[in-house]
Amino acid sequence: MSDETDQPLVVEGLTKEFGRVVANDDVSFAVDGGEVFGFLGPNGAGKSTTIRLLLGLLKPTSGTARVLGADIHDEAALTEAKRRIGYLPAHLGFDEEATGEAVLDYHGEMKGDRRREELLELFTPPIERPVREYSTGNKRMLGLVQAFMHDPDLVIMDEPTGGLDPLKQEAFNEFVREERDRGTTVFFSSHVLSEVRRVCDRVGILRAGSLVELENVEALLHRSGKHVRVHASDAAVAAIADLDGVVDPERFTEGVQFIYAGDVNALLRELATHDVRDVEIGEPPIEDVFAHYYGSEEAADESEGNGGGAEARNESDAAEEGSNA
Repeated sequence: MSDETDQPLVVEGLTKEFGRVVANDDVSFAVDGGEVFGFLGPNGAGKSTTIRLLLGLLKPTSGTARVLGADIHDEAALTEAKRRIGYLPAHLGFDEEATGEAVLDYHGEMKGDRRREELLELFTPPIERPVREYSTGNKRMLGLVQAFMHDPDLVIMDEPTGGLDPLKQEAFNEFVREERDRGTTVFFSSHVLSEVRRVCDRVGILRAGSLVELENVEALLHRSGKHVRVHASDAAVAAIADLDGVVDPERFTEGVQFIYAGDVNALLRELATHDVRDVEIGEPPIEDVFAHYYGSEEAADESEGNGGGAEARNESDAAEEGSNA
């Protein structure tokens, strides 16, 4: 019992191959109880394949995982565990002819819906209308209600904010933080990096099916250096750009900006010896941190070509997802 409460999600050497395409390559990590864990990577990196494996929608080539204590190879145990899991797929497989209310009734009969009214007040999908009339954002809000309304212990979401307007995105972020404080474990994939910093405790970064980083969000940002913007004379800019620890200096009209990978106090002492008018120091944009693991757009494109092939092969599973949680 302690295994499922301390670490509701444990992944060990999970590998999925589709012919010569490797969608997941020996992926291992664990998610702690009451944690918000972000699973990051560009579209096609293998995130959705991982989620389908965790929910038993695909069978792994090798390796395993335990979800709320249930081994994903044990179909009966996993089916029982899924009663305590909320699931929001990237591709929502709702019956287009059914009303939102009928969709929620269906899921409520299977798993319960004690938080339904509370969630409808927050996410406001027009449940009296048929799903075919819904915007992308309304479908996503309906999906969020069904994922959380039975008060699950673990929630797994694939790109949860796709189609939401900025106000609903912020409402979602606040809601997820509150759920974490209640003890709910949240695992979600995303390529929207700005939301990750707002809500995640830790992140795993996936590249071409392989886990290339597993880290606390704040530690990840700290280790990635500081974003520095210096207003200075031309002579000072030239000297500053050559300092040890300065990465990717970029000139602008009145100075230079860069990522600094060294000790900030040492940088400030060095800047004091030059003709500097102003200095701004902050954390780097998380997009820059993420780009570090891909090296370039070409590397990201390459990863999409690898994992993306597997993702494309599995599009036929998408319709199944909405009814198998």
